[in-house]
Amino acid sequence: MSIKKTGVDQQLIRDLAGILNDTNLTEIEVELGDLKVRVSRQSQAVHAVAAPLPAIAAAPVAAAAQPAVAAAADPSKNAVPSPMVGTAYLAPSPDAKAFIEVGQKVKEGQTLLIIEAMKTMNQIPSPRAGTVTAILIEDAQPVEYGMPLVVIE
Repeated sequence: MSIKKTGVDQQLIRDLAGILNDTNLTEIEVELGDLKVRVSRQSQAVHAVAAPLPAIAAAPVAAAAQPAVAAAADPSKNAVPSPMVGTAYLAPSPDAKAFIEVGQKVKEGQTLLIIEAMKTMNQIPSPRAGTVTAILIEDAQPVEYGMPLVVIE
């Protein structure tokens, strides 16, 4: 009976948690009238992962310090940022050829990759014509809003 008094819909919470798992989001918030529900996996997962992460990341950075500095300069001005949170795919299907490759010339509006967000496949077009000099993500990688995806010079 306490559930009816508070107005909390447990199925809504389960559905929101399912959306988090399906879309690789870290947080989702919904408002229905006076009810505000926020489901997040940051509280435990981020703290648990944050401790080992520097040790894992330290080895590749130390091994490739010079290329990382060179790559960091180019993406800041020539990178195509992610317009949304979701899962990025480099090809239209697992067995298909990738949309783009490093060294390939692209036209403005040409599809660079797909980002799946809430079970919707969103084609990400090239904002300008140029040559793909770097692909900064891997296939099926979760991406955040504003994250650099591809460098086009």
